[in-house]
Amino acid sequence: MAVDVRVKDELRSWQKKMEKRQSMTGRLAKRIQTKMNQIIPEKVHHVVTTSIKKMVHATLIGSEYTTSVKRIDNTSFEERERQVDEAIKKYKKTAAVEGAGTGAGGILLGMADFPLLLGIKMKFLFETASCYGYDVNNFRERLFILYLFQLAFSSEEKRKEVYEIVSNWDEYVQTVPTEEEYLENINWKEFQLEYRDHIDLVKMLQLIPGFGAIVGAAANYHFLDVLGETAKNGYRMRLLQL
Repeated sequence: MAVDVRVKDELRSWQKKMEKRQSMTGRLAKRIQTKMNQIIPEKVHHVVTTSIKKMVHATLIGSEYTTSVKRIDNTSFEERERQVDEAIKKYKKTAAVEGAGTGAGGILLGMADFPLLLGIKMKFLFETASCYGYDVNNFRERLFILYLFQLAFSSEEKRKEVYEIVSNWDEYVQTVPTEEEYLENINWKEFQLEYRDHIDLVKMLQLIPGFGAIVGAAANYHFLDVLGETAKNGYRMRLLQL
């Protein structure tokens, strides 16, 4: 497969970033986030936990994210990349609009942003998988999507562990049990804490009426940008074997 040098350079640069040791800034952020957890209202924690459980179930065994997705076959790598870039632009705008709307309404609408943003992120990942030619009806491909999500929104410490799985997917996937067994053994608390900790510092500001609209739009746009970079390079690794 002939691939542009730029793509290989971008992939290698991203790989180095994923393999970096946890920085002092990362450790400090983790401590701040731990303190934040103690002052966030319990109902916010409940919304996030419930939303993540529903998202994971929908990702692995539901049809919510597959109904409008069609696998793209018989096209060039360059065309796949172009379509993914278009998807990134589309979903970044969608996320920004949603974040501005919910952020303008204070704590109640701000809480509603969690499940809405999760849905936008997962729809993007399913569309990206299809653009790269992978069958999203396959459980193991859905699981890869879930790991990409974790890779994008985990602490630096957890990220290294997830990256090892993603970068050695062909080996790891041989050890994966059935859907039922996998769901039974998910550590829900750890999963939702990693996601929540990653977004807390910014998202708490979104709960402030008025000011929250600006923060919500910018934060959601940024989160989709991060997810787009992660998804592109995750699939590049599999396709290019680099």
